[in-house]
Amino acid sequence: MKKPVFIRVAMLEDDPLFHAAMARAIAAQADMVLHATATSRAGGLAMLAGPPADVLVADIGLPDGSGLDVVREACRRWPGCAVLVSTAFSDETHVMDAIACGATGYLLKDSEPGQQGMVDIRNAHQGGSPISPMVARRVLARFRQHLPSPAERALPAPSGREREVLLRVSQGFTTIEIARQLDVSAHTVQTHIRRIYRKLAVATRIEAVTTARRQGWLA
Repeated sequence: MKKPVFIRVAMLEDDPLFHAAMARAIAAQADMVLHATATSRAGGLAMLAGPPADVLVADIGLPDGSGLDVVREACRRWPGCAVLVSTAFSDETHVMDAIACGATGYLLKDSEPGQQGMVDIRNAHQGGSPISPMVARRVLARFRQHLPSPAERALPAPSGREREVLLRVSQGFTTIEIARQLDVSAHTVQTHIRRIYRKLAVATRIEAVTTARRQGWLA
């Protein structure tokens, strides 16, 4: 009998009430386990010395410094981990800094984490980039105003394997289906998708496919 596979969730959160509520919500999920927790910048950096998580949910306003330092290090030390920023800061500076540090999602805190938060964790684990609607609007506005079009930018070309993943993404296959076709793990496919997002400076599969086609990487 196969052992159940859990999404290993790490949490960086200094608010004790929100921390406890998030821990309860994760514990109530049949497919998740709370892998590690920290309540400060120093604790978060120390946590990264341990085994990697699948998803890190990180606050960025911490008592001893910025959680963005932990986000940046998590992307370096745990390259297969999806990093979700969960914070009360909705200003453009924090949002763009988090994306620049490697965050794959940016969520604004509600009073208490609910089922949507669990859906966002699953989405990130599957290669998605969950972003709160208010944040998404600001990111799109920033891109429209300040960034050149994909055709005008010299983007790093995907590797051969990334191109294979991109092709299958464009054909509508799920992460699990792509993994089966390429004879690799779903985790490996998710890692390729996150690297593609970073190379193309996009946040969704649709944006990745659209940009790749404009660059001539997809037929």
